[in-house]
Amino acid sequence: MSGIIGKKVGMTSIFDETGKNIPCTVIEAGPCVVTQVKSVDTDGYAAVQLAYGDKKEKNTSAPLKGHFQKANTAPKRKLVEFKTFEDQKTLGDTVTVDIFAAGDFVDVVGTSKGKGFQGVVKRHGFGGVGMQTHGQHNRLRAPGSLGASSWPSRVFKGMRMAGQTGNARVKVQNLEVVKVFAEQNLLVVKGSIPGAKGSFVIVDK
Repeated sequence: MSGIIGKKVGMTSIFDETGKNIPCTVIEAGPCVVTQVKSVDTDGYAAVQLAYGDKKEKNTSAPLKGHFQKANTAPKRKLVEFKTFEDQKTLGDTVTVDIFAAGDFVDVVGTSKGKGFQGVVKRHGFGGVGMQTHGQHNRLRAPGSLGASSWPSRVFKGMRMAGQTGNARVKVQNLEVVKVFAEQNLLVVKGSIPGAKGSFVIVDK
């Protein structure tokens, strides 16, 4: 499984050979620096650690400064480990968007947009008073009956209720790579990915 760290640029649309309009997301992927190569002998498992995004040295802790100096690179903002990397990597190598090609299918991991504390209508799609669901009849967007009685005299875990919406790790699988712009470090994938513009994403091959 090869991968790369990137940043969500935004959405656009392109036309394919048949004239069909395809919604796409543009990702600025890499270049990433290999800052650590883990092995079974030393760490108990094999993995390749990549770093992406420049960071000011004054905002970097002393242990991390030494960690980046070993790889002979400037401090980075995002560190991610990838297991079973396809190609053999050594400390200080650079991973670019060239590892992808048009037609590949990738998984994209990101942090969804945080929407704060939301009610059940927005968070879970409850019908509200118009559809009169969950035992209510005169309160517009209230959750209504929860179903608990003298037994079990409590609310079951996992009950769909109001709460924080978004701001969670989300993976979208099997997105097709439409185009790769190696010179600009851009990756165009079909469909949408989680997160706001400018947020970090992880692309797994």
